Amino acid sequence: MDKLPKCGANYTPLSPISFLPRAAAVYSQRTSIIYNSTRFTWKQTYDRCLRLASSLRSLNITKNDVVSVIAPNIPAMYEMHFGVPMAGAVLNTINARLDAGNVATILKHSEAKILFVDYQYVPLARQALSHLADDGTPVPLAVVIDDIESPTGVRMGELEYEQLIMSGDEYHQYHGVDDEWDAIALNYTSGTTSAPKGVVYSHRGAYLSTMSLLLQWGVGNEPVYLWSLPMFHCNGWTFTWGMAARGGTNVCIRNTAPAEMYRAIADHKVTYMCCAPVVFNIMLEAKNEDRRPITSRIEVLTGGAPPPAALLERIEDMGFHVTHAYGMTEATGPALVCEWMAEWDLRPAEERAELKARQGISVLSLQEVDVKDTKTMSSVPRDGRSLGEVVLRGSNVMKGYLKNSEDTAAAFKDGWFLTGDVGVIHPDGYLEIKDRSKDVIISGGENISSVELETVLYRHPMVREAAVVAMPHPRWGETPCAFVSLVKGYVGVTEEDIVSHCRSNMARFMVPKKVVFMDELPKTSTGKILKFKLREMAKGFPVTSEKKPLVRNKSPFRDLLITFFVRYELMG
Repeated sequence: MDKLPKCGANYTPLSPISFLPRAAAVYSQRTSIIYNSTRFTWKQTYDRCLRLASSLRSLNITKNDVVSVIAPNIPAMYEMHFGVPMAGAVLNTINARLDAGNVATILKHSEAKILFVDYQYVPLARQALSHLADDGTPVPLAVVIDDIESPTGVRMGELEYEQLIMSGDEYHQYHGVDDEWDAIALNYTSGTTSAPKGVVYSHRGAYLSTMSLLLQWGVGNEPVYLWSLPMFHCNGWTFTWGMAARGGTNVCIRNTAPAEMYRAIADHKVTYMCCAPVVFNIMLEAKNEDRRPITSRIEVLTGGAPPPAALLERIEDMGFHVTHAYGMTEATGPALVCEWMAEWDLRPAEERAELKARQGISVLSLQEVDVKDTKTMSSVPRDGRSLGEVVLRGSNVMKGYLKNSEDTAAAFKDGWFLTGDVGVIHPDGYLEIKDRSKDVIISGGENISSVELETVLYRHPMVREAAVVAMPHPRWGETPCAFVSLVKGYVGVTEEDIVSHCRSNMARFMVPKKVVFMDELPKTSTGKILKFKLREMAKGFPVTSEKKPLVRNKSPFRDLLITFFVRYELMG
């Protein structure tokens, strides 16, 4: 057995780039990209990516050089997911919602050699490059991506994307990667808990993540995929590469505005899309004139925050079939998927929605997922109640943090990646996230899951968004403080309405002591609610609903009654 070595015939390094030449060969005339009136076939997309790789080589881009891009979901952004790695470089898709200072920080840390910039973001890029110049940091070569249909003429320097494509060698050859452990992409975390870190993906990890998600989500032949998820977010959860693997059609839109999404769905008969739960609100709150009929079922993979069961129920009534996933940048996007069991179809609607809101089981590219006590690294009981930290290991876990050995070492322990998320495992093996470790509220010795409380808040018909954080309390140490935004145009809900709703649906000790109404909850550039900002606000709130002791006289039963009162307050 040991005398059968690897050779060129039986071993090739794994890389998702291999999906593109295959797509060009077997799906040659299928539509690969739709963007307004622009159409490309898979043969054309392959040719354009080869030309891009050729032009990058002519600009002295070599192995492991970082090529950055700031752009919406447009054809150029999709093509760079193949063209940049074909040149041996590492693709760094920058969140277009960041400010100039953050963009400059990423460019400096990554040492990007080239920065591609969509014409819409040229002012942002100019400011970022100015920061670099003022700091004495080498400035990357800038290339503008002008509108492919109606060029604006906006420039930063002389180079423009389409001109770069046309000047590339049409006979350029791509021969694959030498080592599947080579870096393919560099993605920066959103920085909700600390400074952003550069997460490095390997060709192997990206390939296996792509294959496992296609299989577990059940993506069939010739999917029509709407880009409602930013491609800068974990490389579009690997579906940038995955659509080439299935010969699908990429429907590109610049914005997730309701009219644009409804029009794309209706015009192109979209069958698949991914999004954060915030996009559901965009669809649900669309004006009548922006809506178009949804005539067939659309498969939706959602993640980024646990979607409330009530929200899932409303969106599915519209014609969207939702699959819940859980992941993070360090896991190449989704790491868990809530695979649906046929027997659950017989459950009541509310129970089905609650089951669907669980994070589920590991993707196939993970070797194992568990919930552990990270002090002892022992697994918690699978009882749906015992809390621990969610840990992962497998091929879709990052290579590590770029130029950050300390945080890389801290993230890996005893062969596991520590996610920082608190969860439970149910008897059926399905995992459910309860909170970020820092978001658990400890009130009078009782642990309160902010996620569970938020789920109850979302059941209120007028609550659009909800977030719960700890607020200092003179008696219990901490107590829940709820921040909510209401359904657009509705102003009739009071704090007492929300508190009364909570009292009817949860233990008394979990009920928020304060409810704060906001037009919009503060969010990261990827749509995650910034709880650290809400915690800072909550620190200054007085507790106004504090009850006084029921018994004031010194009777023999005083201590007993006070003890009863405290337990009643804590346990409801």
